[in-house]
Amino acid sequence: MIIKKSELKEMSLDKINEKIIELRKELMNARAKSASGVAPDNPGKVKEIKRTIARMLTIKKMRGNKK
Repeated sequence: MIIKKSELKEMSLDKINEKIIELRKELMNARAKSASGVAPDNPGKVKEIKRTIARMLTIKKMRGNKK
């Protein structure tokens, strides 16, 4: 799930926190699939999820420093 920077900037902190939790669950499921030996549906999905989480955490940090 790719979320653009412009979409992230419009999101509230609560919404960002919810999305981070959702993405971490999705990442855990994707890692479990690959660890069990099942061929992943989309091999780049883990990398994409990790980057999206990092973007969200960065935006969250930036907003926290402004206040």
